[in-house]
Amino acid sequence: MEEITVSDGSANGAYINYLYNAVMGEIVRTGGGGELLFGEQRVALRLKFSGEALRLKISEKLSEILGIGYKYAYLSERLKACLSRSERKLLLAALIAADFEGDRSYILARLDFGKEFCLDGFFSFRLGYLREKWSCILDYIPGAFSSSDLVRFCEYMVGESKHRVYLKGNVVFGENLTPLRRSRLIGEEDVKAEIMLSDAGFVYCLGEVEESVGNFLQKYYAERAIFS
Repeated sequence: MEEITVSDGSANGAYINYLYNAVMGEIVRTGGGGELLFGEQRVALRLKFSGEALRLKISEKLSEILGIGYKYAYLSERLKACLSRSERKLLLAALIAADFEGDRSYILARLDFGKEFCLDGFFSFRLGYLREKWSCILDYIPGAFSSSDLVRFCEYMVGESKHRVYLKGNVVFGENLTPLRRSRLIGEEDVKAEIMLSDAGFVYCLGEVEESVGNFLQKYYAERAIFS
């Protein structure tokens, strides 16, 4: 049985909670366990597990926390675009999705955790290259970036993608029909942000769609949203 404790600053407790929800079910089913630990300045998750498959899954979830949650916070603090709060969220989600696979590969190649893994320390000391890259991306987005610019940017991104997602009620499913929950890493669960984060090129809507989501799909996905 292998043991690892993943920790972060108390302000980032949502990331630890995301990891807990993502891996604990499978860990318990395979005879392992976990424990949430709360201190004055840090929150941690101690995991006991066995098998390379679970180690890989933990690594993948850590890469999501860093490549989505940490990236969103980093970009959000520096973005100067002239957009509403909801539009800023969509733009940042699209920017994250555009480079996520490359970012995740970079992160995974550097993940080498033993018994202790500090998310904030890893981000600060091992991901300098990514922070520089993210800053360069922001340099291409002027302060005058507007709502119409956002629509054109998203149209381009959607047009370049062949990925499919499925929407049923308020849940977005990936191509393997697994529920997608990554929007939790950038705040509360959000259908529109989830679709953007998934780098979807096509959205298949199964059943009725909320009016606000329907308006979002018509605006940003046009003929690539399929209703049934």
